[in-house]
Amino acid sequence: MPDVEESAPPKDPGDSEGGSCKPETSGLPQEDKSGPEDPPPFLSVIGLTETVNEVSKLSNEIGMNHDYMEEKVLPPSSLEGKVKETMHNAFWDHLKEQLSATPPDFSCALELLKEIKEILLSLLLPRQNRLRIEIEETLDMDLLKEKAEHGALKVPSLSKYVLNMMALLCAPVRDEAVQKLENITDPVWLLRGIFQVLGLMKMDMVNYTIQSLQPHLQEHSIQYERAKFQELLNKQPSLLNHTTKWLTQAAADLTTSPPTCPDTSDSSSVASPSPNEAAKNPEPLSPTMVLSQGFLNLLLWDPENEEFPETLLMDRTRLQELESQLHQLTIMASVLLVSSSFSGSVLFGSPQFVDKLKRITKSLLEDFQSRPEEAILSVSEQVSQEIHQSLKNMGLAALSSDNATSLMGQLQNIAKKENCVRSVIDQRIHLFLKCCLVLGVQRSLLDLPGGLTLIEAELAELGQKFINLTHHNQEVFGPYYTEILKTLISPPQALETKVESV
Repeated sequence: MPDVEESAPPKDPGDSEGGSCKPETSGLPQEDKSGPEDPPPFLSVIGLTETVNEVSKLSNEIGMNHDYMEEKVLPPSSLEGKVKETMHNAFWDHLKEQLSATPPDFSCALELLKEIKEILLSLLLPRQNRLRIEIEETLDMDLLKEKAEHGALKVPSLSKYVLNMMALLCAPVRDEAVQKLENITDPVWLLRGIFQVLGLMKMDMVNYTIQSLQPHLQEHSIQYERAKFQELLNKQPSLLNHTTKWLTQAAADLTTSPPTCPDTSDSSSVASPSPNEAAKNPEPLSPTMVLSQGFLNLLLWDPENEEFPETLLMDRTRLQELESQLHQLTIMASVLLVSSSFSGSVLFGSPQFVDKLKRITKSLLEDFQSRPEEAILSVSEQVSQEIHQSLKNMGLAALSSDNATSLMGQLQNIAKKENCVRSVIDQRIHLFLKCCLVLGVQRSLLDLPGGLTLIEAELAELGQKFINLTHHNQEVFGPYYTEILKTLISPPQALETKVESV
């Protein structure tokens, strides 16, 4: 089926066409991996990865992914974007030539109408039998083919019928898009727009179905992953060794430095404290706090340390992605904090200016891991230039030569891990994430420490992803964590005998 890349969002990524009239379909490759029945001890982690990660991958994804399906928008300037646009334009040009011929050639139009019919039928609920019969009769392909052979196929009238059916079946969010199609008179452009909006409607239906089934799928995912892990544990009892070391280290970290957020068992019965207040009122050691510390430690995990917790192997890639996002936010917030000290509240009181600096910084930090000095040099030059030009445009005094030099110097120092601004921001983001695990994202956002307010939206997204990951992991492996933590926490502290989900 042809795709559309113009004003409205693109269609379902499962549909792609070039100049052919025949719709194409594609599937995801399936990989079947199996390990030995009784893996040696030194292969236990590999066996776990190959078995649990492959067998339970889809179950885990459904269980903790709440973002559902989204369209992938290709940049128009990208090679793939240009190729797709060229192929799609060629298809629609070909259709236009066929319909404009004398006599008209309806071969491609029939293929399009056939797929439109299939999509409309797929959008129906089981109880909508009357509409199903109506669509089958109106878009009877044998009858339409016969009309086409006699040159009597009325594409515009059929398109209008499809529009009426789309208006009846679409979600409210698509009403405006369908209404805009009613103003299109060119039959080719109308069909093009129909396919575009139908693609979005297909995705709406998929997401609605997933959302409806989510509670059942999530519960199944939890039970399924736990059962698979238990099978491996029965064969290899030492599989929890690394998990035990991980939690032991987390408990040791809490005993050497006071916790910075209250425990959930107490925080629910009092007024919501802010992260800063929580830091001043450490609570006794508890299983929830040990787990929170343990999850935070995973964001600082040494890649060369092979003793990664067995219960989190399936989440290791996600944790690495979160660590990368955290690192990027640390650098971005540091850049914004230093820059604001040189330009005052006038510029940084403008959300548009702050967003512009964020986009600049983010784009220039893509190579920071491999070339930190070069990347931060580009950031310092571009940010300094933006501040200078913006002050000038507002009729304010531009940065002096000394201030501009000092600004660039301080920005470039952020590339050093020991930079004081970077270190403080990093600690504050980790404190925020810890509070998210205990208090939730919204409560943790109420009193953000200095330097983090400018990245509030980004922090909220990061915090929610972290919570989703840790929550699902605790739902699956909570019983194992509870047994391990019983041996780590003294009886007076172990009033909380069961690990609570954050």
